[in-house]
Amino acid sequence: MESKTSIGRVRGLGSARHGAHHWWRQRLTAGGNLLLMVWFVASIARLPGYERQDVVNWLSSPWAALPMALLILNVFYHFRLGLQVVIEDYQHEESRFVMMVLLNLFVVAAGATAIFSILKIAFGAAA
Repeated sequence: MESKTSIGRVRGLGSARHGAHHWWRQRLTAGGNLLLMVWFVASIARLPGYERQDVVNWLSSPWAALPMALLILNVFYHFRLGLQVVIEDYQHEESRFVMMVLLNLFVVAAGATAIFSILKIAFGAAA
């Protein structure tokens, strides 16, 4: 028979150790999204025109392609973190694993497609 108190038996258990890390990542990606979206809106506003060739010329520059790729990565990671919380909170145990796998597949596929498109334009294949 153990003589531990109730609090002694549960100390160190539960989600408190992982929740703060997830919360911190959400806040960091939100800050990154804010900075990168300000850059994006300012860059788009400074374009000489909004024709396709103007946008391709702008995105062909490494000074535009790199922050745009960072924006895509950050937005999709933030999206994944947010939907992970929704799935964990509102999905039943039986479907939670499947929903998380589908979420991860969607985020990777959509993010890879966006990065591929940026790289294709940046390296001049989209003429």
